[in-house]
Order: sequence, then C-alpha cells, then structure tokens
Amino acid sequence: MKLRIPDFSAASVLVVGDLMLDRYWTGPTARISPEAPVPVTRVDEEFERPGGAGNVALNISALCSQAALLGYVGDDPEGAQLRQVLQETGVDCRFSVLEGQRTISKLRVLSRNQQLIRLDFEKGFEKAAHKDLLEKYHELLDSCGAVILSDYGKGTLADPQALIALAREQAVPVLVDPKGADFSKYRGASLITPNEAELQAVVGRWRSEQEFNDKAAHLREQLQLQALLVTRSERGMVLFQDGGESVALPTQAREVFDVTGAGDTVIGVFAAAIAAGSGFADAMQLANLAAGVVVGKIGTATASVEELQQAMLQHEPLRRGVVSEAELSDTLLRAKASRERIVMTNGCFDILHAGHVAYLSSAA
Repeated sequence: MKLRIPDFSAASVLVVGDLMLDRYWTGPTARISPEAPVPVTRVDEEFERPGGAGNVALNISALCSQAALLGYVGDDPEGAQLRQVLQETGVDCRFSVLEGQRTISKLRVLSRNQQLIRLDFEKGFEKAAHKDLLEKYHELLDSCGAVILSDYGKGTLADPQALIALAREQAVPVLVDPKGADFSKYRGASLITPNEAELQAVVGRWRSEQEFNDKAAHLREQLQLQALLVTRSERGMVLFQDGGESVALPTQAREVFDVTGAGDTVIGVFAAAIAAGSGFADAMQLANLAAGVVVGKIGTATASVEELQQAMLQHEPLRRGVVSEAELSDTLLRAKASRERIVMTNGCFDILHAGHVAYLSSAA
C-alpha cells in the first residue's frame, strides 16, 4: 500500500519537556591563535533556534500542525528570545517562568559547516515546583490528539508518570523521547523513541541482530508500551509493536551535514502523523523521511510537507514503461527535486538508424 501524507493541519500536539535556546556563531577559520593551539574564527553571523522540546514543537508547527509547548524558562533575555522565535512560527507557548533561574542555552561556534566548540549554560529544574506545569497540562490535554514528553534530563519531567496517567485517562497517545538509564518511569506510555546508545544503557550490549530484537521486544513488554521505536543512525530505525513483528527501515539521508536535533524531528513528525490519523507503521515511515531531510541541513532544523513529498518521490521505485498521467506527474516532480534534466522525445524507433542516434545524442 502506497504511503500517504495525512492532513497535518488537522493535528494538534501537546509538547512537554526541557526548553533550550540554541545559539550559533559562524564564520571563516584561516589561522591558529598565537596564544594557544586553537583555531581563530572570525564571527560574521549570529542566529538563534529553539532547542530541546522547543525544537520538537517547531518540527510539528513546520508541518502546519498545531503545537502547544509547556516547560520552564528563566526570567531573562534568553527566555524572552526563545518565546519570540517560537511564537513567530505559530507555536502556542505556555511557559512557566522561574525567577532567579537562567534559561538553558547552548552556544555553538561553527566554521565551514563544522562545529568547533559548544558552550552550555544550564542549571536543571529538578527543584522546581511542578504544580503550575501540571495544571497547564491538564488544561490543554482535552484539545490535543497526541502528547510528547521530550526528556533531556534537565528536571522538567521529574514525574512523567503523573503526565502519562492523565493522558491515558483521556485516551490520548503519549510519546516519549527518553533519557537516562531507568526507563521504568515511562511505563504505560504509548511509545518511546530511544537511540541505540540510550537503549544499550538500559538493556545492555547485544552481540547479534537477533539479540537486539529480543532485548528491545522484551523491554516493550516490560514497560507495557504499545510500541518501541529505536533509531539507529545510519542504519535507519526499527519499530517494535504489540502483537506484531518488528518493522525496519533503512536511513533516507542522501548527504549528512549535522545530526543535531534529528531525534526531535523523528518524534515530532511521528506524533503529528498519529494525531492526524496515521497508524504507527506509516508514522514511522514519515518520521524516517523527515529525519533524512533534516540531517542534510546545518543545526537544529525542520522538514516541511513539501520536503516530505519530494523525499517520498525520490525514494519510491521508479516506474518504467507506460504510466498514467498522475504517475508521470509524480516522476517529473521527483526528477526536478533531484535536479535532473527532463527531455521529451517521440517518434518510431522500431528500426534504429543514424538519424535516431543523432536525435537521442542531442537530447542526452
């Protein structure tokens, strides 16, 4: 059955998690400092992007879905900047502002599309009173089709069980991007999306693909999850579902520039697809396509519906021979997306002669 892109505009997703502001300084590097053996970068551009749970919400909004965002920021310029950037993209920001606390931010220095250093400014939110956050969550739960818990280990999701229980009471799917070596705190969620390193920290190392499959399937049963999605970097991703065989997909990236935030894209697109009515298997395929798009960009990035459509066309098998008008249109879109040259020819070539060869050579 052909993969279909759902009506993302009908989807509404509530994101709860650790908020961050990603800052980037970029410029050329042409010499080594005389003060120390480090490269000197002349900064000629500065920009900011939402990180953490903010990037998840941004990925949802990029699909024209509705995204509401809960989390903590400090009463500082970074918190105000993060709110402004997200609101400009249509994200409904319901932040809890903590006085005397600094908004988590990460500064990256880049040259020639490569990171030279990253500086983190952060203190966790473990000691924050979570009553305000829980009240806002309860208020927004009625109007969403899916919930994402974006855990970066900074303390916002100190008690994910309370959030999972409330969502289950209202039959709202809960998807978790996990952190740490104890996944029992996510018990009862609809889906969790660890990468291989995160999974290994919980279930231990595996020596074969069969052992990997067995460990992942056992963890899904142990945590009473509907599904477990393991992202495997250049090897794609694998979905383990309740009552079904695992489904594996190869990576869809053509050229990788930066994997920063790719996990945010995966869970954001997956949740938006679920909220728009897709099943888990189709949602995984869409998330995999989106991840292939964003790793070809610099820094935390998003994938639009148009980019998903182009990626889908590029990775579908090419139909040859007689095709319908609709199939021809798809093939042309796919060729244009790949910057290929399109040539039209006609005539009868049952007996090939020099004129035909000259004509085809010119077309080529």
